[in-house]
Amino acid sequence: MKRAKIQYDNQTYAVTVNDDMSVNLPDSRVLAENDVTWLPPAEGNMYALGLNYADHATELAFASAPTEPLVFIKSKGSYVGHNGHSWRPDDIHYMHYECELAVVIGKQAKNIKKEDAWDYVDGFTLCNDYAIRDYLENYYRPNLRVKNRDSMTVVGPYIMDKEDVADAMNLGLKTWVNEELRQEGNTKDMIFDVPFLIEYLSSFMTLQPGDMIATGCPKGTSDVKAGDTVVIEVEGVGRLVNFMLSEKDFFNR
Repeated sequence: MKRAKIQYDNQTYAVTVNDDMSVNLPDSRVLAENDVTWLPPAEGNMYALGLNYADHATELAFASAPTEPLVFIKSKGSYVGHNGHSWRPDDIHYMHYECELAVVIGKQAKNIKKEDAWDYVDGFTLCNDYAIRDYLENYYRPNLRVKNRDSMTVVGPYIMDKEDVADAMNLGLKTWVNEELRQEGNTKDMIFDVPFLIEYLSSFMTLQPGDMIATGCPKGTSDVKAGDTVVIEVEGVGRLVNFMLSEKDFFNR
């Protein structure tokens, strides 16, 4: 099952999503994808992985992959949903997308072992974790100006139940910019897989229902400009669409 949150006619609804991306309201009405406003399907904290694919680390000229997860937190104010708008600041030179599988936590998790980790997963969604490279002082500790601007963490469109994903650790990842394929990889190439990450994070903090783990991206990042349409895809989970605006257009909508 695919579960989403949408706005329609000034009301917020929890809905199920059909294969054609139409949604089923609780009163049995069916609405088309473009007739609703898509909200982030989960609203907890997001724990995002840096350099969790060896080829991406190589792309960024690292001599070796990390030996421990590099994790940073994304603020809830940075989330935006499917078919939403992000923006490119006027004063920057390089901003790129990141196609990521995001794991949604289903129940409180503390001191969880790898072999039990999947029991704490509610499902999966997609995350396009934009980064502004101009302000990156340290790949191991990206500062707020790089990763936490309004509407620059694209999440959705829905949560896919974990039972409907055959093997989360073997899913293709793709990004298109204006219909040009620019990024491609597979979750099997993660340095730290999902069970490891849940064990690691829950060893020193408590994960809560609705929290998300954005698991990193493969190589293939490139600059995006105002006017671009960016689509990411996780095989067997879905596609997430985002439209890039200029700073002026975003704040004067």
